[in-house]
Amino acid sequence: MADDKTPHPSLDVIGGARDVFLPALKTLNRPYSPYPLIGHNCHVETIFASFLRITPNVRYKRECIRTKDSGSIAIDWVAGDSRRLPPDSPVLILLPGLTGGSGDSYVRHLLVKARTKGWRVIVFNSRGCGDSPVTTPQFYSASFLGDMREVVAVVTTRHPNANVYAVGWSLGANILVNYLGEESQTCPLAGAVSLCNPFNLVIADEDFRKGFNIVYDKALARALCKIFKKHALLFEELDGEYDIPSVANAKSVREFDQGLTRVSFGFKSVDEYYSNSSSSDAIKHVSRPLLCIQAANDPIAPARGIPREAIKANPNCLLIVTPKGGHLGWVAGAEAPLGAPWTDTVVMDFLEYLEGVASKSAASGFQAESGQTSLEGVHHVEEV
Repeated sequence: MADDKTPHPSLDVIGGARDVFLPALKTLNRPYSPYPLIGHNCHVETIFASFLRITPNVRYKRECIRTKDSGSIAIDWVAGDSRRLPPDSPVLILLPGLTGGSGDSYVRHLLVKARTKGWRVIVFNSRGCGDSPVTTPQFYSASFLGDMREVVAVVTTRHPNANVYAVGWSLGANILVNYLGEESQTCPLAGAVSLCNPFNLVIADEDFRKGFNIVYDKALARALCKIFKKHALLFEELDGEYDIPSVANAKSVREFDQGLTRVSFGFKSVDEYYSNSSSSDAIKHVSRPLLCIQAANDPIAPARGIPREAIKANPNCLLIVTPKGGHLGWVAGAEAPLGAPWTDTVVMDFLEYLEGVASKSAASGFQAESGQTSLEGVHHVEEV
C-alpha cells in the first residue's frame, strides 16, 4: 500500500506545495473510482449531478449588502449559527458558478459537511443570482473583484477573531483565484479551494462552442437571459455599445458577454474580456494556500487550460486532477451517486489542516503579521 505522501496512480497530483499538503489529504492514497455507468461519461455525469443529486435542506438568513457603486449583493448565512457557534469559529465563504447560488446542490453539500465540523458558512450570491437583487445596470464578470472584496470585508469585520477561507466552483473559482492573485500579500483569506475552474477563458470559450457542449452553452445563456429580463428596465437608457435586444435573446454565453458583460466592464471585445479575465494568469501571484481540483474530462473547464507549470512553480499551490468527474459532478466515493461529491472530503481535509496550522501558529506566536496563515507559517509549524 502507498504511504500517506504518495497519491494513488489514478490521481494526477502536482504543485509547489505538494509535499506540504499531501500528508493532510488522507483519502488520496485510494483509487478514484467513478460510479458505474454514470461516472464514466462526462456528459451523463454532469447532467446527473445537476438534476438528480440530492439537495440538502438548509435554512438561510439573507443579508443584502449595498455596494460602493449602489449595487446589491446577497450573502446567505446559515440560520441559527450566530447563536450556535463561538465567535472565533472558522468562516468559509462559498462562491457558486455562473448563474449559481445558495440553492444549488453542490453548494449545500459542502456547506453541510463544513457545518458538521463547526465551521460558519456563508454563500456569496453574485448580483442577480440566487434571487439576489439587482439595483444598478451592472451584473458581474469573471474578473470583477469589487463585490468579492466587499463580502470579505463584511465577514472579517463581523468576525475579527476568526480565520476566513473561501471555496469557489467554476466561474466562482475563476473569480476567487483572480482575487487571490490580485490581493497577493495583503489577502485576508487564510486559504482557498478552486474547483472546476475554467482557468483559461479563451480555451474554455473555444471548447464551449463544439459538439455536445453547445447544449450547456444554450442552457447557461437561457439562465443568464432569465436573470437579465427580470431587470431589463434598469438597462434601457444606457448609452454606448450595449446591445440590449441581443442580450435579452442571447443564444450563447458569448453573445451575452459580447452585448453586455464586456461593455459593462470596459473591454473592447469579448475576446479581450476572456483573455484579460482568465485566472491562469493570477496563479503566479497567489501567496495563500490554494488547492485546485479539476476533472480531466471536464467539458466546460478543459484540462488543456490548466496552468500546470505556474502551479508547479508556486510553493503555495497544489493541483489534483481526477481521471473522471465531468463538470461539478465527481459522482464517486462513499456517498455516490446521490450524495455529496467525491471532492467534499478532500476539501474539508485541506481546510481543517490549514485551520489546525493557524491555531497552532497563533498559540506559538508564529502567526503572520497580517493575522492570517501564509504558507511560510505552514512550513514553520511543520519544521518545529
